[in-house]
Order: sequence, then structure tokens, then C-alpha cells
Amino acid sequence: MRLSTLAICTTMVATGLLRAQEKAIDTQRSTITIHVGKSGLFSAAAHDHTVFAPISSGSILDGEPRHVEFRVETAKMKVKPDPKIDAKDEATIQKHMEEMTLETKKFPEITFRSSRVQKLNDGQWKVDGDLSLHGVTKAVSLTVKQAGGSYTTHYVLKQTDFGIKPISIGGGLIKVKNELEIDFQIFPRHG
Repeated sequence: MRLSTLAICTTMVATGLLRAQEKAIDTQRSTITIHVGKSGLFSAAAHDHTVFAPISSGSILDGEPRHVEFRVETAKMKVKPDPKIDAKDEATIQKHMEEMTLETKKFPEITFRSSRVQKLNDGQWKVDGDLSLHGVTKAVSLTVKQAGGSYTTHYVLKQTDFGIKPISIGGGLIKVKNELEIDFQIFPRHG
């Protein structure tokens, strides 16, 4: 009797492990897009920006329980070209992001590692984890949806929560909003 119970338990564990497979994140298709807004009295004279943060590496554990982690190299983050901004100003914006906001030489990576994933309903999960940015690690909670072959979520992050002082020009007449809106679309690599 003991032997058959042990065999059943072993089979159940093995089946669970076979269903839960770690898959690398498809770094070519996956995107993290950061929307940077403006504020201040003369904010109409400034521009909103979109920043692309390519995922350098990461993995997703499919099956139950689920797990996700990824890494972004801050030096590879790029401000999306904007036809309303000339090349010189665009280069200045990129430089300020790298040197003043992200401090890429001091803080070369942004990482996320889930600590708990809870299924809410079909195709939707609550993902809790640790986000490390600018030398600060904070617990975050995301609602992730599966759409087609990707996992998507939207998150609002306050720069000051991570020790980042939003850029301000003219004594605050034009400044970058503290809140950044971030859209994630993550594809697991197949095969």
C-alpha cells in the first residue's frame, strides 16, 4: 500500500513538473514601452516622449505555479524619434535620460522577479514581485492578461519611489511628470 501511494505521489509531482516548463522570453518580439509626460506652467512648450526598453534576457515558467523574471540594460533604452523634435534636441533628451535620470553607468540594469503569481480567471493573473531600478528595489503588483501568444500589463510607476528626481527646466516651469506609464508585452520563445 505504501509503495503504490508513493508511486502515485511521484507520478503527480512529475506530471506537474512536465506541465510547468521554463521558457525563455522572446527578446526580439517582447516590448517594454515607457510613456513620459510633461507638466508645469509652460508644459505646452515641451513634448511627451516614448522610451523603448528592450528586454535583454528573462524567462517565464508556464504551468502552475507561474513565474516571470527579466532584465533590461539601461544603456540600451532609447527615446523614440519624434518628427516634432529636431535631431539636436532629441540627442539632448537621450543624453539627459542616460546621464541624469537613469545614471546608466552607475545603475546598468533594471530587473523584475516575481515572488507570487495568483490566477484571477481565465487568461488573467495577479503577479507580485520585486522591481529593481536605480539601485532601489520595491514590491510591485501587476494584473497580467494573456492575449494571443503574449502576456500584457500596464503599470504606473513614480520615479521618486526609486530615488529618481524628475528632470525640471526653468525652475519647474517645464518638468517631466513623476508618474511614468509603462506597457509590457512579453512573448515566450517557442521551440
